Amino acid sequence: MSDFANTTPFASNPVSTKAELARYLVGLLDPLASHTSPGGARIHLGFTGTHYDEAAAQLEGFSRPIWGLASLLAGGGSYPGVERWVRGFANGTNPDHEEFWGNMRNKDQRMVECSAIGFALSVAREHVWDPLPDQGKRSLEEWLGGMNDKEMPNTNWLWFRVFANLGLSKVGSSRFDAKRMKADLDHLDTFYIGDGWSRDGPEGVVQLDYYSSSFAIQYAQLVYSKLAQKEDSERAEEFRNRARKFALDFVHYFDEEGRAIPFGRSLTYRAAMASFWGALAFADVELPAPLTWGIVKGLLLRNLRYWARQPGAYNSDGTFTIGFVYPNHNMTENYNSPGSPYWFCKSFIPLSLPETHPFWSSPEEQYPAALRNTVKPLYKPLHIATNLGGHTYVLSSGQQCSYAVKQSAAKYGKFAYSSAFGYSVPVGSLTLEEYGGDSALALSDDNGEVWKLRRETKEARFESGKWLRSMWYPWPDVSVETWLVPPTPDAPLWHLRVHRIKTGRTLLSAEGGWAIYGQGANDRALEPSTGEAFGTLESGSEARATSKAGVSGIAELRERPSRKGKAMRTDANTNLMVPRAVLPTLMDEHAPGGDIWLVTAVFGLPSVGGQEGAASGWETEWKKRPVVPGEIATLIA
Repeated sequence: MSDFANTTPFASNPVSTKAELARYLVGLLDPLASHTSPGGARIHLGFTGTHYDEAAAQLEGFSRPIWGLASLLAGGGSYPGVERWVRGFANGTNPDHEEFWGNMRNKDQRMVECSAIGFALSVAREHVWDPLPDQGKRSLEEWLGGMNDKEMPNTNWLWFRVFANLGLSKVGSSRFDAKRMKADLDHLDTFYIGDGWSRDGPEGVVQLDYYSSSFAIQYAQLVYSKLAQKEDSERAEEFRNRARKFALDFVHYFDEEGRAIPFGRSLTYRAAMASFWGALAFADVELPAPLTWGIVKGLLLRNLRYWARQPGAYNSDGTFTIGFVYPNHNMTENYNSPGSPYWFCKSFIPLSLPETHPFWSSPEEQYPAALRNTVKPLYKPLHIATNLGGHTYVLSSGQQCSYAVKQSAAKYGKFAYSSAFGYSVPVGSLTLEEYGGDSALALSDDNGEVWKLRRETKEARFESGKWLRSMWYPWPDVSVETWLVPPTPDAPLWHLRVHRIKTGRTLLSAEGGWAIYGQGANDRALEPSTGEAFGTLESGSEARATSKAGVSGIAELRERPSRKGKAMRTDANTNLMVPRAVLPTLMDEHAPGGDIWLVTAVFGLPSVGGQEGAASGWETEWKKRPVVPGEIATLIA
């Protein structure tokens, strides 16, 4: 198959030095010029809608690239197009100008975009504030200060007002509200739950996704710790201490190739998932072993290189698509405008650092050897992270979005999330293939007309630090108790899921393994095969799929002839990583009555680097089967 379309404008950039990273950023900023309004205040990148108004969407397109632009300018770089943003600041905040952004109301999307503006005023004042005419300065400070008396969501959003006030303070504005900023910071501190982790909201919220790290909280704490070191030194040091603890957990969400594990919402921000590592450098944090500046540099730059080489992340003019590895509106949220993906630009923060900073002066290092082939319980986010056998993923039980969000069952409720295989989302609700039920147990009580997948997980907890145990109640007379057991050195490519179902109604079940690229070497759909050849295998109570992406399989470990293996071809565009996928699945029927036990083993081995398929010899690992821990086996017996 010809791969003429399989490239990006950035693919030839090594993204290894400060100059190369700056070139990547400029390559993202330049295409925005033709999408910028005459007055500079709005950037219009597409016609899809959001729950908020079009002016706010175009403000989003204007503001989010500023995360990168301000970092470039702060670090001694230059960009001729900065004048577009300077004009935009003056015109977008002028109530008499046709490009006025509009005043902020309670819980207004415009508040989110204030964070990048506040950051720019703090680190690049001479480039974005000083050139403004007096009236432009007055308009900008009035507009930013307008959020100080507005209601905000009780979430990470409070950081956006902190950054607005921080920026106002750095330019000596009378609209800076020190009392408001301290109150916001004090309240944000109540989200902290220990070990470096903050939840995204008040007590009762069990949501610790990338907003707890790179997208918002950790990133904001680190940037604040540097910019407010003089005025708020005690809090700044506390934030750095949190980051040190957090880093030792967060490193487990990245694989050796630089990919972050897709989990939760807002994944269209892409490389922003890794921006914590750049913020760690910005804040000059003293690193905890085994992390070094060479390792931190590698974690961020490998992630950026990965995204620089994903053709589906970019439109033909070099602007971002809405989606993940390819354009995909099925996985987005109702707040994703065409400008939303530019949150990506938070990852360019190392451009603000001099070449002499250890982030830049240290040679890039690979993923730390001490953290390879490990299993790590992450107690705060209710995850078990593993990269045993060369597959990086987390087992997950207990997190859920604290408010309605599109596809929340897929984003928070699945049993596992992989850096290589990602996760899948529903594209419809008519057939099982439309549900994208990877790493999930799907149940139907109407012969397959409607399927339910775990969304609201109850009673989730670690047991003896070894596995996760939780409950799910899909109907009033149905309960599902699940144990998630990580891999062991004896069977490193398998993890276990044990389910006890109690039902008062007849059910169908479909349990999915990892969804995997579903095409063969000729780019046609995978066909049945045996051995290690690319293709699918269905045999009794097991199923398998093998392709250039690696191998994925699933097997029932008990004698349960009614449970049939199927290599199911999911509907197009369900999986985040590949638009055409096959999902090894176990199908079964269950009558009402006593305890129903399902003992599922899930196998996965991704390809590495540019390799076509999993490393040869993997079938030896497939023939190994994990052992149910004695404490759980006793319950089954």
